Amino acid sequence: MSYNSSNAASGSRTGSRAFEFGRTHVVRPKGRHQATIVWLHGLGDKGSSWSQLLESLPLPNIKWICPTAPSRPVALFGGFPCTAWFDMGEISEDAPDDMEGLDASATHVANLLSTEPADIKLGVGGFSMGAATALYSATCRVLGQYGNGNPYPVNLSAIVGLSGWLPCSRTLRNRMERSHEAARHAAFLPILLCHGLGDDVVAYEHGEKSAQTLNSAGFRNLMFRKYNGLGHYTIPEETDDVCTWLTASLGLEGSRSY
Repeated sequence: MSYNSSNAASGSRTGSRAFEFGRTHVVRPKGRHQATIVWLHGLGDKGSSWSQLLESLPLPNIKWICPTAPSRPVALFGGFPCTAWFDMGEISEDAPDDMEGLDASATHVANLLSTEPADIKLGVGGFSMGAATALYSATCRVLGQYGNGNPYPVNLSAIVGLSGWLPCSRTLRNRMERSHEAARHAAFLPILLCHGLGDDVVAYEHGEKSAQTLNSAGFRNLMFRKYNGLGHYTIPEETDDVCTWLTASLGLEGSRSY
């Protein structure tokens, strides 16, 4: 395999809690390195689960970084600990957002990208809770800061979310309207959202509503794709769409001809 693993866990501290992130797997580009994307797994999963799939994609110019979330008590499971990018109960606009956990994970992602060469385009993607974290990173990028007010340090060129949802959706539009610069960044940030109509874990309606909320907040360069019969998993049709979209959005060379 062309990916390797780092045995060292890294920590991120925001506020009063310290989060210990797990093993990171890296899939190195087979061709000329043009882009680096951090890919975030779903609730209870680990980075290695996705690194093997990502390595098989016809995207030789992308370096994939697949971190593993910290293990923490999760309210959805009655406080039982598992790997999670943030704490969560039910998926609902009315449910409280774990801002401390979201900021810690978005900071970890930005730190992973911050050491990439200056000429490399940067992106964040993910599945389910990982997609939610990727979308939160997108909002931090355009607003120029994390939820805690600290500056967001990297420039993102692509966001991909599969079977996910948008955290902090209630306050996003108001925060965007207070900043002309945020609106300008949002209009040009490419985002691809994909969701299955048969998803029984994160209902399709959550994905559709997230896309609508982002669009109304000024994220104009957004594509939303739906898949008949697709549950809470991915299929070749969806990954083919991701490859096509990334190739076009990032201006990649040496990939499959479309």
